[in-house]
Amino acid sequence: MFGFDISSMSSMIGTKKYKEYFSHPNATAQGGITGAMAAGSFLGSLLSPNFSDTFGRKLSLHICSVLWIAGSIIQSAAQDEAMLIVGRVIAGMGVGFGSSVAPVYCSEISPPKIRGLISGLFQFSITVGIMLLFYIGYACHFINGTASFRLTWGLQMIPGFVLIVGTLFLPESPRWLANHDRWEETIQIVANVVSKGDVEDEQVKFQLEEIKEQVIIDAQAKNFGFKDLWRPKTRRKIIVGICAQMWQQLCGMNVMMYYIVYIFNMAGYTGNSNLVASSIQYVLFVLVTFPALFLIDKIGRRPVLVAGGVFMFSWLFAVAGLLATYSEPAPQGVDGDTTVTIRIPDKHKSAKGVIACSYLLVCSFAPTWGIGIWIYCSKIFNNMERAKGSAVTTATNWAFNFALAMFVPSAFKNISWKTYIIFGVFSVALTVQCFFMFPETRGKTLEEIDQMWVDNIPAWKTGSYIPQLPIIEDEEGNKLGLLGNVEYVERINSKEEGLILQSSVTDSNSQSN
Repeated sequence: MFGFDISSMSSMIGTKKYKEYFSHPNATAQGGITGAMAAGSFLGSLLSPNFSDTFGRKLSLHICSVLWIAGSIIQSAAQDEAMLIVGRVIAGMGVGFGSSVAPVYCSEISPPKIRGLISGLFQFSITVGIMLLFYIGYACHFINGTASFRLTWGLQMIPGFVLIVGTLFLPESPRWLANHDRWEETIQIVANVVSKGDVEDEQVKFQLEEIKEQVIIDAQAKNFGFKDLWRPKTRRKIIVGICAQMWQQLCGMNVMMYYIVYIFNMAGYTGNSNLVASSIQYVLFVLVTFPALFLIDKIGRRPVLVAGGVFMFSWLFAVAGLLATYSEPAPQGVDGDTTVTIRIPDKHKSAKGVIACSYLLVCSFAPTWGIGIWIYCSKIFNNMERAKGSAVTTATNWAFNFALAMFVPSAFKNISWKTYIIFGVFSVALTVQCFFMFPETRGKTLEEIDQMWVDNIPAWKTGSYIPQLPIIEDEEGNKLGLLGNVEYVERINSKEEGLILQSSVTDSNSQSN
């Protein structure tokens, strides 16, 4: 559904039937139509925590499905721009609910050993959805009349129905049940997921201990408000998180996702050839995202993000240079669309250069800032800060998504190829900030990352940073780690000799501090 959202408009805006029925929307109108989905998602992402924490993850996923289906129905029945925008806002609210609740549910239901993979599959599924709906739109554009876009938007209901029915057969989140003191159900669900119902399994016991710790932290976090994100201890984290999600939008990739048809119009491609050429980037998006699931944990977050920034601004400046040098003015627009005001002459070899750079931009973004930022932002906050911090950073992503959807058509119309210079400069800025402000989180526990912020370690030195944290022991002297984090103890035992182990903490007040 998230992926369908992103490409629901890109496969239609270049087709004759769409433009004729909606009276050839100008740049501002098209920006409003495209951005309506992101505006709804922004609202949905802010509302979802209240519902999911109060009524459970399953109900929130049902709300997600209902909103998405209702929005799809309104879109497919749209009689004018206003009705289309309303449908996209409602469907966007569904995506906002889902994009907030689904990753949380997956992380809470998954055994620890596959939790990272499940998180990565969330992003991979988005890329698959983007590709699928674009090809659905491409196939439907051969249909005469309004059925071409009505069928495309109507078929969006299918994953909504699959989700609303499939969720009926899923268990509730064990962490949510534990937070509501429903421990018998919690134990049984964890046992069913981890060990086919064996409550005595060691992994079951380990995961239940983890859930108990989280319940304690969640109880403490109830008094943690949004304003606390700006306390001195957390201020740098929230700035980095907000900037990370902001740059993911401002790097220029969503220009390719939403308005790739306009870009290929500039390169001299129109009609069916434009849609075919545009579709290749969505295939590339899927293909390069899958290996990234393994790459980012092998190499680390910082090298991947910095390298991605360098590659992205290189391709963006290259596109700007090619269009500035070889394009010609098109004052009457291209293929009936006045948003595009320049065009490379037919069969000029520079057109292939523009397309190649566009494809390379996709291949640079997907395995770096595409998948990396969602993983990165999930780890920079400690347990108490994560709920509020994730809500703010996710809302930032949707806010800039909306702004770009509104801005880009007008930018193409008024400054044409210079639009790429703007996004190229943004990509330079994100690369510089990433190098100087984004710490490395690969291979570190949440406690180590938290201490890294406290110690004010320069970002470029955090890859080799080894923190010194207090070790908590049980009554028999067994080292449990901070709040019982066994993984932390195992990591400390494998590190350099001579690491000072501070005295154990026994009282609950000191533990929470």
